[in-house]
Amino acid sequence: GKTTTLKSVMGITPPNQGSIRFRGELLAGKTSNLIARMGIGYVPEHRAIFRDLTVEESLRLAERRKGDLARRGELIFDLFPDLQRLRKLKGGQLSGGQQQMLSIARALVPDNRLLLIDEPSEGLAPVLIEQMMAAIRQLRDHLTVLLVEQNFTMASQLGDHYFIIDDGKNRHSGLMADLVQNKALIRRYLGVAETGLE
Repeated sequence: GKTTTLKSVMGITPPNQGSIRFRGELLAGKTSNLIARMGIGYVPEHRAIFRDLTVEESLRLAERRKGDLARRGELIFDLFPDLQRLRKLKGGQLSGGQQQMLSIARALVPDNRLLLIDEPSEGLAPVLIEQMMAAIRQLRDHLTVLLVEQNFTMASQLGDHYFIIDDGKNRHSGLMADLVQNKALIRRYLGVAETGLE
C-alpha cells in the first residue's frame, strides 16, 4: 500500500475511498500532469530514468518553464555534485546510485513544494545510502518530503513523523521520536531487532 499511496497522490492510481488534498485543494479527478503543476514531484521506486538521454538532457526535459534548470541548478548540483561532472553521460552509463541521484534531481528541477520519494535506498551500497540521506536531509530545508522507506535506520534519522502501513492499512502513526523508543512496535512491524537500532 505504500507505493500505491504515492501513486494515488499523483493521480496514477485513484483511491478507492477517502480524499486527498494538497494545500487545501482536492486532487480527485485531476490528471497526473495537473497534479505535478501544483508543485508535487514524484521519484518512483525503480528510478524510471531515460537510459539513452544524457544527465543534462534528462534534467532539461524535467523543466516546466524555460530556465527552471538554470534557476534550480545550484541546489541540484550542491546536493549531487557527481551529476555536474557526469552531465554528458547517458543515463544507462550511470551506476545505480548515480541513477537514483538523477531520479531525485529530475524532480527538483521544477520548484516543487512536496517531493514524494519511493524507496531511495533500495539496491544501494551503504556509502551511497549515507550520501542519499545527507541529500534528503538538506532537501527538508527547501520543501516537504514524503518518504517511503523500509530501511528503518534511514527513515528514523530523516523523518519527523511516521506512518506504518501494513496490508494496505495505516496501522500506526505519530512522531518519529516516539517510534524510535517503541521497541515492541518496531520489532512487530519492521522486523528490526533492538540491537539493529544502535
